This record gives sequence, structure tokens and C-alpha cells, in this order.
Amino acid sequence: MSLGLPFQFGGEALIALTTGALFWPAQDLLVVSDLHMGKAVRQARFGGAVLPPYEGRETLDRLATDLDRTGARRVLCLGDSFDAPGLDTALPDEDRSRFLALQAGRDWIWVEGNHDPGPVELGGQHLADLHLPPLMFRHIAKGCDAPEISGHYHPKATLALRGRRITRPCFLYDSRRLILPAYGTYTGGLHSNAAAFTGLMEPNARAILTGPRMIEIPMPR
Repeated sequence: MSLGLPFQFGGEALIALTTGALFWPAQDLLVVSDLHMGKAVRQARFGGAVLPPYEGRETLDRLATDLDRTGARRVLCLGDSFDAPGLDTALPDEDRSRFLALQAGRDWIWVEGNHDPGPVELGGQHLADLHLPPLMFRHIAKGCDAPEISGHYHPKATLALRGRRITRPCFLYDSRRLILPAYGTYTGGLHSNAAAFTGLMEPNARAILTGPRMIEIPMPR
């Protein structure tokens, strides 16, 4: 299986991974957004749809595999890593131990999201955003002088392929912004033709669909 699809953004060589993670080889950095860990716990507490209890395990298995495949020694979690404030302390013991094992020997940075505003008790740095020249990282796109990488919207795109329509999570990018898909299991998504994207992305924006066979297309509008 290929690692992913290489592309250029902000003058940097990046790789969109098949799983929805982003790898920046020059910085030895793996970026993931919207893990939404603890979603099953939160919904069980507040009467939402019942989710399988292993959703966190699947997300962490995927993350461990991406770390092995890329050899990344730095990890940036780009917000909404947890589905609600305080869920970092309510994770199953297995998931918490797995997080700590993945952090061992790596620089780990948590960027705040709208679901998890503020520090979490797991190790690592906790930041509102991160400027790693020439790129700016934050949870929600808002624009700045530097090329901006964000998450939050859980983008997905649909295209016709061999007579059938397929929908997959996707990366969206133009000359100013790169928006990552949600990395977590059972996170849902927002179609690329939604008003939030058509008003945010440039007319020439591109979409990179995730999955074993990655596809890059003009952003469906």
C-alpha cells in the first residue's frame, strides 16, 4: 500500500496519507485532526446514538500504523482530539495507555479545538495554534498572512467513477488554505459543495480523496 499522495502547499512538499493524516517530511511531522476520542463515552452519557465501544481503539490503531509508516518523531493533533472537555480523563484504561505509549520518545503538540478548549491531562504541549514557518496550524480556518492548515469541518467529496458515485473523506486545498479530513472513527463529514466551503475556498481549490486508492480532483461544488 502506498504511503499517500504527495503535493505542494505553501512551497512545502507534503504527503496526504491514505488514512486522512498529513505528513511533512522536512519537519518529521505527522498531523491529524478531529480524532474525537471518547465520542462513544459522551453519547452513552447523554443519550445519543449508541456507538461501538472500540471506536477509540480503531483510531489509535490507525495512528500507530501511520507513525510506523512515516517514522515521524513529532505529532500535531489539530483540535477536537476529544469529543468534549474532560474526556481525556474518561478514556478507557487501554486507550489511555495506548496514547502514552505512542507519545513516548516523540514531541507531541495538542492544538485546542471547539470540542476540547484548553489543556488535556495527557502529556505534550498545549497550544491555541502553532506557527511553524512557513505554515500556520490551527483548528478552524480563519485566514492569516501564512499559508494555513486546519481541520474542524470534516470535509468529504463525491465523484462518479466507472458509473457509480463514491463519497470519501478528503483534503481540500488552494493557494492559501489546507483543510484536513476528520481522522477519528464515526466522525461524519461535510460535503465539499456546502456553503461553508464554497465561500471559504478559492475557485481553483482541489480535493484529495482518502482511501487505498487516493484520487485528486477539482473540489466538487
